[in-house]
Amino acid sequence: MESMKAKRLDHFQTGIFAELNELKEQMLAEGRTIYNLSVGTPDFQPPQHVIDAIKEAVSIPENYKYSLRDIPELLEAVSRYYKSRFGVDISPDCITGVHGTQEGIGHVGMALLDAGDVVLLPNPGYPIFEAGAYLSGAQMEFYELKEENQFLPVLSEIPEEIAEKAKLMILSYPYNPVCRTAPREFYEEVVAFAKKYDIFVIHDNAYSDIIFDGKEGGSFLAVPGAMDIGAEFFSLSKSFNITGARVSFMLGRKDAVDALKLLRSQFDFGTFLPIQYGAIAALDGSREFVKEQCKEYERRRDALCGGFRRIGWNVPDSEGTMFVWAPVPKGYASSRAFCMEMIRKAGVLCTPGDAFGSKGEGYVRFALVMPPEELEKVVQAVEESGVLSND
Repeated sequence: MESMKAKRLDHFQTGIFAELNELKEQMLAEGRTIYNLSVGTPDFQPPQHVIDAIKEAVSIPENYKYSLRDIPELLEAVSRYYKSRFGVDISPDCITGVHGTQEGIGHVGMALLDAGDVVLLPNPGYPIFEAGAYLSGAQMEFYELKEENQFLPVLSEIPEEIAEKAKLMILSYPYNPVCRTAPREFYEEVVAFAKKYDIFVIHDNAYSDIIFDGKEGGSFLAVPGAMDIGAEFFSLSKSFNITGARVSFMLGRKDAVDALKLLRSQFDFGTFLPIQYGAIAALDGSREFVKEQCKEYERRRDALCGGFRRIGWNVPDSEGTMFVWAPVPKGYASSRAFCMEMIRKAGVLCTPGDAFGSKGEGYVRFALVMPPEELEKVVQAVEESGVLSND
């Protein structure tokens, strides 16, 4: 009997991740110390008031029924949050919940694109951007993000014949994996570009609360005209450390939000009600916790990036997100080769840049998921391993 796997799944490979994990397990079995900085799972605890809200809601039997939709109180809380946090006025009927931004962006292409429609995607790009476009049958066109341009797209370099055909563009700042932010002027340029070529813009705003050096995270929807040509995904996962709860929202132009609602109604019965009540508590609660956590991420950034520079590896400071984007030292054939040496010799697990696309080659990504004192041990392990001297 032939394999039951659909041919479309041949597009997705585990590759290097399975290989790195196998090597990690082998080294742990040998008693080696491993520093796993490859996966961006926050090690902080959720705020207690969020936990308490979920616990209270879990104790109510009525909350175990199908939710079927986002409860009005949740959509109103998101609307209030966007007004107070970002200065954006948005009606609750222009908001829909999704089971995490990963799921939302994975499905939004199916809601907005027909087979053959052109979608503009970043390279390097977070993998779900491409996966969602691919599963929708779209024609994928990639715009390059280069270090010399601060990892921002140069919109004028997108060929006009491609821009004229494009129906959708995906972008994200602060951006994982390249760890850069975007100035307001860039978003204004994006709005003008989208209006000129009649392109709908999806902005992934997962890291608006993890920005360093005194900068304040914002919303794409705060830019005049953005609501006419776009939508934004906003997540509670990283700000409130509830990644497993899968709470995110799509906000923006109503017809696009309604399209995603219609698609999701065909395969989903809504988010578990206690999770929705926990989300309300997060959105309506104090943001001091989030600000203090950002400061801790910045201390971790300083420990890792500053530590690497101290030992001779010129790693630039991350501007935002819970990651660091580091150039591969000289003497290595590829980012994957360097990652394998890092785990073998230093016991440090990081992600090769080409996992995010061809333009990620030459870089590796570290997750800031350990306290500063542990990250100092990472720096020491790298220094003592000799991986930086591979000439």
